[in-house]
Amino acid sequence: MQKKLHIKKGDTVIVITGESKGQKGRVLEIDRVKNRALVEGLNMVSKHTKPNAKAPQGGIVKKEAPINLSNLMVVDPASGKPTRIGRRLNDNNKLVRYSKKSGEEIK
Repeated sequence: MQKKLHIKKGDTVIVITGESKGQKGRVLEIDRVKNRALVEGLNMVSKHTKPNAKAPQGGIVKKEAPINLSNLMVVDPASGKPTRIGRRLNDNNKLVRYSKKSGEEIK
């Protein structure tokens, strides 16, 4: 069974520590095995590429590198600040994530 994570694909997150500290972005991909997430526009690295059909010239390409999930926090939809995540049953008896700061449901 896979463990529950506080971050999902599509969430807006903020980096709380590291080189990209304080920056916000949208989660593109999550690697549950390595406990890492790929965040749009954050943790950019330079990758040297050989010439190929896509890039006939080759050269250096900037791309996102995965960030450890412990360095990310979900952004509260109400205030736009980082928040912890809780889980509770809603009116339809479905388990939903909510912001611990504002109590608002996270979609």
